[in-house]
Amino acid sequence: MRSLRDAFGQFATGVAVVTTVTAAGERAGVTVNSFTSVSLDPPLLLWCLSNRAPSAPLFLRAGRFAVNVLAADQGHLSRRFATPAADKFAGVELLGTPLPILAGTLASFVCRTERVHDGGDHHIVVGAVECYQRTGGEPLVFHSGRYREFWPEMTTGEGRLPSHA
Repeated sequence: MRSLRDAFGQFATGVAVVTTVTAAGERAGVTVNSFTSVSLDPPLLLWCLSNRAPSAPLFLRAGRFAVNVLAADQGHLSRRFATPAADKFAGVELLGTPLPILAGTLASFVCRTERVHDGGDHHIVVGAVECYQRTGGEPLVFHSGRYREFWPEMTTGEGRLPSHA
């Protein structure tokens, strides 16, 4: 199992925190790297939620969620939402919306849960995008079990990488 996980880890991914709140005001957040666009028309995305996540029943009950795409300097948020805690949101700056949207992210997507599929030891959650925002910047990247720096394209005045000869 560890060998398969290590092999999957060779695919570099961005990092996102998915958040939700129930009608009763219960909040949950979880770090994911299994987030992708599915369709532009209609606008759909998906992410995967471990069946063993303590917050799984809350996400499945809430019916709505937000995907927060983390910036390069937000590794602390990735670690916070990946670690069990009584209140993962304590001291975290949020935007003033009904759903908990993290401040300073590269993009966020507010979604209605469209479908949930069985995916072995995970739920595959498909969301219909209701609204989104994009600020841009450098992404938080995860590869081979570690956060990595994203290096913007380096070019010379002629548009090529410098020679090392």
